[in-house]
Amino acid sequence: MSSLSAIQRRRNNAAALAFIAPNLLGFMAFVAAPTIASLVISFFDYALVGTPRFIGFANYSRLLFEDPLFMKVLGNTLYYVASYVVINVVIAIGLAVWLTARTGFASFFRAVFFVPVIIPTVAVALIFRLLYLPEIGLINVALSSLGLSSIRWLSDPTFAMPAIIIMSVWMGFGYNLVIFIAGLKGIPDSLTEAATIDGAGAWKTFWRIKLPLLSPYVFFATVMTVIFSFQVFDQTYIMTGGGPINSTNTLVLYMYQQGFEFFRMGYASAIAWVLFALVFVTTLIQSRMQGRWVTYDI
Repeated sequence: MSSLSAIQRRRNNAAALAFIAPNLLGFMAFVAAPTIASLVISFFDYALVGTPRFIGFANYSRLLFEDPLFMKVLGNTLYYVASYVVINVVIAIGLAVWLTARTGFASFFRAVFFVPVIIPTVAVALIFRLLYLPEIGLINVALSSLGLSSIRWLSDPTFAMPAIIIMSVWMGFGYNLVIFIAGLKGIPDSLTEAATIDGAGAWKTFWRIKLPLLSPYVFFATVMTVIFSFQVFDQTYIMTGGGPINSTNTLVLYMYQQGFEFFRMGYASAIAWVLFALVFVTTLIQSRMQGRWVTYDI
């Protein structure tokens, strides 16, 4: 009897391995191997042609202490991440509360707000480039109709990054909106009804009941939004190319420029691992701080 059960276990293990083998092989070939290769390359002076030359930590030393443009790019990225995450989450929470309080057309508005999420970034960026045109762009036409001066959104270093942030928020807040709507629908009606009976208004009910119970969803959305925003590339590459005067250059775009325009693959790999460390530390800090404001009790 025991031998039969052992044979059955081996068969089950073999079947399970056969099912996971395609995904496992794909992960090893397209994720694990390139990741390890990029780490190794980051210690070399490698220009795609010729023989790689081992230089140790020279790429990292140059990146952190000798490259002033990297610090500007890092500042741009942090500015984008902080602005985008805050605006995205605040708008998504506000609209989620509004939609859950509505009875009519809520599904329609939910679909309308989510549609930009599934539109390709390239298409959105090209449309917004037209909207941001200095004289004939729809946004500047609207400003002129209000008696305001037109703005050179993508050619002025002061407004280029805010213009990209506005486009990114329009394109991305719908994802978090759906998450927050699901969280608000999970809050028992008895709690909000009890608060209403006690005389609490809508604003106090939101701050004292809805927002604390929504905090696990806010935590998840914030962590995921931070991770994705650190990887911003398409918007800056298509709309400004990192300009003007590198005011919209970001870490991923800078990594692309170093690797595929200047063929400094070792330096680009070092940038990639610095970005990984930055995202890892930021996520770790968020995870450690969640105990102070996230509640999982109803």
